Amino acid sequence: MPELPEVESIKIQLEKFLVGSPRGGALRGSPRGGALRGHIIKKLEIRNPKYEIEKEKIENTKITGVRRFGKVLVIDLSSNYSIVTHVKMTGQFIYQGPNLLNVKSLSHKVVGGLGGKHTHVIFHLDRGGVLYFNDYRRFGWMRLEKTSNIQNSKNPNNYIGKLGKEFLKDLTLEEFSEILVKSKKPIKILLMDQTKMAGVGNIYANDALWLAMINPRKQANKLLNYQIIKLLKSVEKVLKEGIKRGGASELAYVAPDGSEGHYQDFTLVYGREKEPCKNCKTPIEKVKLGGRGTYFCPVCQK
Repeated sequence: MPELPEVESIKIQLEKFLVGSPRGGALRGSPRGGALRGHIIKKLEIRNPKYEIEKEKIENTKITGVRRFGKVLVIDLSSNYSIVTHVKMTGQFIYQGPNLLNVKSLSHKVVGGLGGKHTHVIFHLDRGGVLYFNDYRRFGWMRLEKTSNIQNSKNPNNYIGKLGKEFLKDLTLEEFSEILVKSKKPIKILLMDQTKMAGVGNIYANDALWLAMINPRKQANKLLNYQIIKLLKSVEKVLKEGIKRGGASELAYVAPDGSEGHYQDFTLVYGREKEPCKNCKTPIEKVKLGGRGTYFCPVCQK
């Protein structure tokens, strides 16, 4: 499942293609002088009732922003509504339109291509732009929320309001430490609990724990102060590296321009069972923890 670096990579590209941003410059067709303007959603085509959202609040509205909360994307509209979406395991947003590549350069991970049986939602945009949402396992979801309400924790149906604070954004060392000392869960399972702290999943939890030299099965409240400090720094380091590499295209993840990420080629321990530890050369072991494959060095991570 895409984690913070993958969803951040999606956000960065969607922001550039749908809104225009200093990161990518003005969209082709923008007024002279670099003024930025977002795409207008001219038509919303919903092919799967699971993704049914209110067309009348979306069509003929301008896309004003793209944000990320943990692993969740938010596309803000000029109607004061926002599309809140989670790609889950195999969801993909693919953009075709001004200032972008030819469809031939799409990754083979875009199963069924664009507009095929795995395309469930199509946003037809002005200036010839099209945004496709593909999801061959159909675990992803979309919801329409009032923009002012998306972080309301009192709303029982509000996913974002239930998220914990986020690595690389607003989670402090003091808050991180407090979460750990109050929990008896194995540290790896706690790191992946999105209600406690948002953004980390299996890939980056494995690598961060190896970098911090902490056994993934160690009880969270048994960590010493220096280990907590080292772990937070390690999580932040692997997340930044993941963003730099465009995320990890392990299963179905691709960026909106159809390209793959490369972090999977640079993992520290994840996916490296029986390979020599990068630190001590001991073969990496794999166990199941919380139902997830967990990789660690039995020597470095005692």
